[in-house]
Amino acid sequence: MLDHSGMETLAKTVQSPPTDAAPTAGPNFIRHIIDADLAAGKVAGKVITRFPPEPNGYLHIGHAKSICLNFGLARDYQGFCNLRFDDTNPAKEDIEYVDSIQADVKWLGFDWGNRMFYASDYFEKIYNCAVQLINQGKAYVCSLNAEEMRKYRGTLTEPGRPSPDRDRTVSENLDLFSRMRAGEFEDGKCVLRAKIDMSSPNINLRDPAIYRIRRAHHHKTGDQWCIYPMYDYAHPLSDYFEGITHSICTLEFEDHRPFYDWVLENLKTTPERPHQYEFSRLNINYTVMSKRKLLELVQGKHVIGWDDPRMPTIQGMRRRGFSPAAIRDFCERIGVTKKDNCIEIGLLESCIRDDLDKRAPRRMAVLNPLRVVIENYPEGKTEEFDVPNHPQKPELGTRKVPFSRVIYVEQDDFMEVPPNKFFRLGPGKEVRLRSAYFLKCHDFVQDAAGKVIELKCTYDPETRGGSNPPDGRKVKGTIHWVSEAHSQKAEVRLYDRLFSVPLPGAGDSDYLTQINPKSLEILKDARVEPALAAGVGEESFQFERIGYFCVDRKDSKSDKLVFNRTVTLKDSWAKEKEA
Repeated sequence: MLDHSGMETLAKTVQSPPTDAAPTAGPNFIRHIIDADLAAGKVAGKVITRFPPEPNGYLHIGHAKSICLNFGLARDYQGFCNLRFDDTNPAKEDIEYVDSIQADVKWLGFDWGNRMFYASDYFEKIYNCAVQLINQGKAYVCSLNAEEMRKYRGTLTEPGRPSPDRDRTVSENLDLFSRMRAGEFEDGKCVLRAKIDMSSPNINLRDPAIYRIRRAHHHKTGDQWCIYPMYDYAHPLSDYFEGITHSICTLEFEDHRPFYDWVLENLKTTPERPHQYEFSRLNINYTVMSKRKLLELVQGKHVIGWDDPRMPTIQGMRRRGFSPAAIRDFCERIGVTKKDNCIEIGLLESCIRDDLDKRAPRRMAVLNPLRVVIENYPEGKTEEFDVPNHPQKPELGTRKVPFSRVIYVEQDDFMEVPPNKFFRLGPGKEVRLRSAYFLKCHDFVQDAAGKVIELKCTYDPETRGGSNPPDGRKVKGTIHWVSEAHSQKAEVRLYDRLFSVPLPGAGDSDYLTQINPKSLEILKDARVEPALAAGVGEESFQFERIGYFCVDRKDSKSDKLVFNRTVTLKDSWAKEKEA
């Protein structure tokens, strides 16, 4: 019987629950399974789950769903969730990914305490289990190469054929396996296979490989090993050693579950052995989730890196201004089901807006500045207005916004020949400057190409603070502004969806040709109010009338302000669809 040491590791561990209010929950069939197991007494002690990423890339929103599910279940059932690195393929793994995964899990609001493990922690035990299978006549060393193994395996409609090496004796297999470990054979020369059923309708049971030779430096064990277990073999054993009760995988592992069970049953594990359950992976439109495709985007320089704000990686979403609370809210809303589906990206964006609307301070920023000279405002005069940081949250206080004779407004807030129901600036038209004064345009200046470069206006001193004038006249338009003398220059990056079609790569299409050419627009001459100069990395704001933005945590410096658009105020893509 295997050494079942996992239950001995139930040390006192704090797994901090997020402090935000619980979001509206979607369906979750895993909870029903756990409830039934607890009621039937099938779970001895605590509910123990695990999040088992392979350290060969950066985590994305799909992993966030799994993190929230596994850590959330452990939290809600007063159990534990292990962070376990599936480091069985050193050729593709790196300590950089190990570090980034830990940072992402913690940033999302979860803590594994002292329960961080590696599959490599169990390499000796996993090897001994393989020896046990050989001794039972249930594993053998096979010398077929990869192409030959594929041919012998058969197809979905044709059974496989036994390897010429399938009937090797136990002593032969023990000798060959020990020599594999000793490094006598070159990479690919042979593998260790489980002996199950070459005629099984489930191809995963047609004598799957469980060990292969791979000379690659391992980030944790160095050059100690030259053979490594396959994931499908190491996975159930790692779960068992750690005392996992509910091993939760995505749906593509459903056909692998019979082998998961075969390993544990043939190694005579205890009745408290783990059980695998599968749920549908997260798919979002206008997005790709394949690690291979994400790597191609990075290596092909279609994006600036793993943390590009257009990427669905946790690092990218963090840099774009998504909050952990909003991502947890999204993962809770979509629920956990067995049915594959594609989630509208608008739901994710809605969760982001809901979160930022409640907590993001308001600021004024002019992205495409148009100079305005207020001709009846005294030259050299400056005054300040107390402006609320949030219209519905007085507890967030106010800030002082300076005002002067020359200001900037958005170019789109002026039209030479305005149509009906255009309630912004035009010749003879009057607007309210947010929290300042009524402003009326009476002339404009054009450059040699006919572009309007300056407005000539007057203000009404009786409307200080944006109040209505004594004569009772009213205006329908309110626009934002910044003072020329006091505003700060800033670079603003307008990020949008990375792909221009809902299902990039669908059918025979090339997803790289479907990248949205307007997914990034950089505005280098934006002007922002002085309070934004104090913004720190990842701090979020609502730019009034424009959208939600955050300080870029990598590129924004004291001498260069850089802001990333997180999301628009409304779903502009839905408007385009309706049109």
